[in-house]
Amino acid sequence: MRQMAVYRGRFAPSPTGALHAGSLAAALASWLDARAHDGTWLVRIEDLDPPREVAGATRQILDALAALGLSSDEPPVLQSERGDLYQRALEQLQAAGLVYGCACSRAEVAAAQQALGLPPHVYPGTCRGGTGGRPVRALRVRVPDELVGFDDRACGSFAQNLAREVGDFVVRRADGLWAYQLAVVVDDAEQRITDVVRGADLLDNTPRQIWLQRALGLPTPRYMHVPVVLSEKGEKLSKQTGAVALDTRRPLAELRRAWQHLGFDAVGADSVDAFLRQAAALWRRRWASA
Repeated sequence: MRQMAVYRGRFAPSPTGALHAGSLAAALASWLDARAHDGTWLVRIEDLDPPREVAGATRQILDALAALGLSSDEPPVLQSERGDLYQRALEQLQAAGLVYGCACSRAEVAAAQQALGLPPHVYPGTCRGGTGGRPVRALRVRVPDELVGFDDRACGSFAQNLAREVGDFVVRRADGLWAYQLAVVVDDAEQRITDVVRGADLLDNTPRQIWLQRALGLPTPRYMHVPVVLSEKGEKLSKQTGAVALDTRRPLAELRRAWQHLGFDAVGADSVDAFLRQAAALWRRRWASA
């Protein structure tokens, strides 16, 4: 059930490098959806993984968005400054008996998965009953053996059995850093996000996030997952697969490329402002009622 009537959307990049074509497609889709609903659009920097971050990337991302006409309607927030919020959520989950310590290394998890015939990324439950005296490395949440589903505005119905398809997942990592799943749920609620528009590579993260929202008594936003941009090898375009930075000297060309990737015909506009106005009107016709 949607509990918040005034539309609030967001784009949440990680500062692991410059914006590229894949991140622009997600940013443009979320911005257009907010404008199509006369809503507010926010930028949140997901800087929770310092070892992977690139110096100066946050400023570079914000400057690139501004050059493309996609400036946040409120001051951008940094996840690195919101640890107290995540700690309170963790304590709430602990009080409900949903958190336990895990002593497993990645190699141990992989070996157990292979031995049990489990697919990758499904935690085998090794430490569910305790660590056997081994020191705790990470904190996991105990998920139920039941389907968690939702209706995606673009992809339709989607559901997962968390216990069988994901397993108990990490909310605080072995290195002490906050896990993405907990942080994104807390941030979306705290920022009163009503609609999440992002890449389809995150579709299968959503049941975990909905389960956490329910466990924490938080509202569930609507979700819309748009096609990801692929590399020449058919992989999701990312810094790791050789994505190049956007050319912000040619903002209109970059916006047109992202727009057509999102499934629309070319827009005949001669400026960024004119392009965004026309694109928002066309997006409204297709998606505002979805």
